[in-house]
Amino acid sequence: MKYSKIFQYAYLVFAALFIYDAIVKYVNAGEVTYPSILLGALAIFMFFFRSKFSKKFENKNNNSN
Repeated sequence: MKYSKIFQYAYLVFAALFIYDAIVKYVNAGEVTYPSILLGALAIFMFFFRSKFSKKFENKNNNSN
């Protein structure tokens, strides 16, 4: 379970990187980079999805013991 927590927070790191990339490109060149924005939003969604899924999995393991 340790590795799943590490990867769960890695999604937040990647989200920050993609959003930072989109902001920098917008400020410097004035272009909106939709792929970076979408990947950042997807990474944030995956963080919350994995968080909820891991809590559900832990509850299922605790109930079976």
